[in-house]
Amino acid sequence: MEHWSIEDYNKYQNSGKIKRTKYRANKTSIDGHSFDSKKEAEYYCSLKLRLRAGEINGFCLQPTFILAPGLKYKADFIIFGKDGTTEVIDVKGFKTKEYIAKKKIFEDKFNLKIVEID
Repeated sequence: MEHWSIEDYNKYQNSGKIKRTKYRANKTSIDGHSFDSKKEAEYYCSLKLRLRAGEINGFCLQPTFILAPGLKYKADFIIFGKDGTTEVIDVKGFKTKEYIAKKKIFEDKFNLKIVEID
């Protein structure tokens, strides 16, 4: 079994290897937009296809909602349906306590449900 010093471990960490994010998601860029995960980027691509196919009227990326002074919630997408409906979408790999609390406040304040894509 090999033992590393702290210095050797730090060299290994900084040697150009891909660092994982806190929740093991890989940031991805498409069309000049940066997404927190590959799953979120794939959902964006599916929305583009749905828009081209005429299934939806449109969508917005990362809309921000003011929940209270100094408290914001940023969704991943809002989808505007052909029937006039609006869906707030959050692509989730992991639900933090902060997200769960903000979701509750958002849903109570705006009377809208957040659709979670797992």
